[in-house]
Amino acid sequence: MAEDREKPAEFVEALAKGIAILECFDAANPEMTLSEVARRVGLSPAAARRSLMTLETLGYVGRKDKRFHLRPKLLALGSAFYFTARVDEILQEDLRALVDQFGDASSIGTLDGENVIYVAHLSVQRARRAAAVPGARYPAYATSMGRVLLAGLSDGELESYLETYEPKPLTAKTCTDRGALRQEILKARQEGYATTVDQLDYGITALAVPIRDGDGTTIAALNTSGYTGIVTPQQLVTERLPALRQAASHIALQLTRYPTLRLVLSG
Repeated sequence: MAEDREKPAEFVEALAKGIAILECFDAANPEMTLSEVARRVGLSPAAARRSLMTLETLGYVGRKDKRFHLRPKLLALGSAFYFTARVDEILQEDLRALVDQFGDASSIGTLDGENVIYVAHLSVQRARRAAAVPGARYPAYATSMGRVLLAGLSDGELESYLETYEPKPLTAKTCTDRGALRQEILKARQEGYATTVDQLDYGITALAVPIRDGDGTTIAALNTSGYTGIVTPQQLVTERLPALRQAASHIALQLTRYPTLRLVLSG
């Protein structure tokens, strides 16, 4: 996993602290005081203040009434990735084809530590549910894409993940038992796909398949999802799995033509 890598001698702690501060803001914590930021990131108030002052000076963080918030300038960092990797040009075509064929929603994600991070997404859905916008991060164990990506890890990496990460219930149906979760991941490895129902949020039934590079390494995942109660996992497998696998193969072929995107997906 990414967090397990040894820090090189050139590692800049100050930069890492600043990035950690940016990442600690989320939908539940859009505005925070200095002490709240320090507590969330695990820094002393003095260290958090230095990073916040730097980020504020650079325009990435704003402040009002002693509460800090992110500023739109951060979008420039995300758009730089989006355009240099040519996400819209290369990935959206296949997502659009899937959504045109089946409706609902389709996404592409990759593994980022213990989370799946969404790289591309397209949806015709309007109901309130967990956002799957590019850049959104969710626990891998609770998503179909995350389970496919975990299935692509080596045996040692998977066991390390299961031994060190503690799954938390996000709904009453979330699988948090390590043994049961291991079986689901191994099943996804054997079958080449994963399905989930109401694991991340109520109302989400999803199917995901791996996107593999030329040597068979899983570097990303592709999913299709619908509303629980309207579609079932078996329906997704029967009606959408062939098209999903065909799209994943096409994306994998595209990655051979656009090495920059392959590099950013594989980390």
